[in-house]
Amino acid sequence: MLPTRLDLATLAAAYRAGLKPSTLFAHLHAEAAADTHHAWISLLPEAELLARARALDEQDPASLPLYGVPFAVKDNIDQAGLPTTAGCPDFAYTPAADAAVVARLVAAGAIPLGKTNLDQFATGLNGTRSPYGACRNAFDPAYISGGSSSGSAVAVAAGQVSFSLGTDTAGSGRVPAAFNNLIGLKPTCGLLSSTGLVPACRTLDTISIFALTAADAASVFGIVRSFDEADPYSRPAEPHGRRFPAGQPFRLGIPRADQRAFFGDEHNPALFADAVARLEGLGGVAVELDFEPFLETARLLYGGPWVAERYHAIQAFIERQPESVFPVTREITLGGAKATAVEAFDAQYRLRALKRRCDTVWQDVDLILTPTAGRHPTIAAVEADPIRLNTDLGYYTNFMNLLDYAAVAVPAAFRPDGLPFGVTLFAPAHQDLPLLELAARWQADTGLPLGATGQPFPARDFPTLAGADGMVQVAVCGAHLSGLPLNGQLTQRGGRLLRAVRSAPEYRFYALAGGPPQRPGMVRVAEGGAAVEMEIWELPVRHFGSFVAGIPAPLGIGKVALEDGSLVCGFVCESGGLAGAEDITHYGGWRAWLAR
Repeated sequence: MLPTRLDLATLAAAYRAGLKPSTLFAHLHAEAAADTHHAWISLLPEAELLARARALDEQDPASLPLYGVPFAVKDNIDQAGLPTTAGCPDFAYTPAADAAVVARLVAAGAIPLGKTNLDQFATGLNGTRSPYGACRNAFDPAYISGGSSSGSAVAVAAGQVSFSLGTDTAGSGRVPAAFNNLIGLKPTCGLLSSTGLVPACRTLDTISIFALTAADAASVFGIVRSFDEADPYSRPAEPHGRRFPAGQPFRLGIPRADQRAFFGDEHNPALFADAVARLEGLGGVAVELDFEPFLETARLLYGGPWVAERYHAIQAFIERQPESVFPVTREITLGGAKATAVEAFDAQYRLRALKRRCDTVWQDVDLILTPTAGRHPTIAAVEADPIRLNTDLGYYTNFMNLLDYAAVAVPAAFRPDGLPFGVTLFAPAHQDLPLLELAARWQADTGLPLGATGQPFPARDFPTLAGADGMVQVAVCGAHLSGLPLNGQLTQRGGRLLRAVRSAPEYRFYALAGGPPQRPGMVRVAEGGAAVEMEIWELPVRHFGSFVAGIPAPLGIGKVALEDGSLVCGFVCESGGLAGAEDITHYGGWRAWLAR
């Protein structure tokens, strides 16, 4: 019996119960071949597909992490034996080898059905810019699927594959997820190899993952995440540290109300407000942000060197065969030929300044929530006004890779017209797994069905993936407190404030003699102690040693007891250093003493 769902847990259970991969893939090939959404460009020939499936039939389903899992590949990513068209038939070539990420998936037991439709050369967020036909939304064929990874999203939403690979330069792995009720992971740039990818903007591109559940996206991410020496833009994963565990509050940034754009849509403003309330119910404490630096960054994407980078990616082809390029794609791409080196440097300088401004927000919030797209237009509307409406679609997405953030698009609700509405969670680079963990809690809370299949959301534990968070917590009580003179020693090392706390009532607190700057000292005592106000900061382990090395005697780092009974690394003082010190315990903290 075929499984009713293609999420990884249900499919694995079906295989354990006796389903053979060859049986499933015969059915899926027929389903994909009959697709009417223009989701596919090419399918693996049925005989070859079934040969791959039969090779698994007699193996133990537990022998491979993605045993017999069907997936789709966006047609700007190489799949051996099938043409890579990038949405342009005259550009096509047939690779001899799989792209690096495809190869890792195949080695894990997954089987690719074929290549999916896209906005040509990954230029667009709407899914209509393809000579293979405008890709139709999985819920209503009159509406856009979102792009550029249009077919990859629709194939998953329609229940034809368990997950798919897309790409994301400016939102292409998130907008289609929102419009088709899916999880869309836009990983930290460089964590997934781009070897075998036709670039759009090589400095910004990342392969993305569409899945029915956040747990599935995490499982796939854990397999394809790998440093690749052959890819100059590859980088190893770094400690993430930031987590959003159940039962603990986190600071949730949201754009200021007057900076939210819905482009005349009457339903989405209320649905976004509902999404904020839902995330508050999961522990978020909402903080309104000035979103203008993010929006200004987004505007750089189509007014600076990154259009020239799109031109560079296909320069030889478009100059030789401009008539082969989709008209609106040709217009956008050839515009990049006009950029000057001076303009490129101007844009890079501006981006650096804007990133500095945007990054300051992470001292105040742990993640940011936005709509994924403000409005969901029809295919007819986009074809009538292709540039403006496509620009609108990137309002909440175009800045993400420029600023080097990680993001997960999640389904949020269904509109009164039956179309899905989605939101995006984003945080600094390398926060992919913490975001996916929160997305899994979100999905469990919403209970929305899977894609466009109508199938119920399955219960599944979030996968345990290798890699420690690589962070250490440190309690500070003096000039390292936020806003005070030595706080930069933490922030310059990537530290971020977790929470304000009080020590256990077991300390005497002193203003030490000497300076400047004046320094406090905490000394643990057997009796007569009191609680001291402190802050807990989180710091990458790799920077902790240099931080500690800069602490002058008589101060040091030891274990500090907190009011809740826990122990944390923190500032302590040698009793021998109290000569001439003033006992300021009765003030309760350093700020109060400074304000005396």
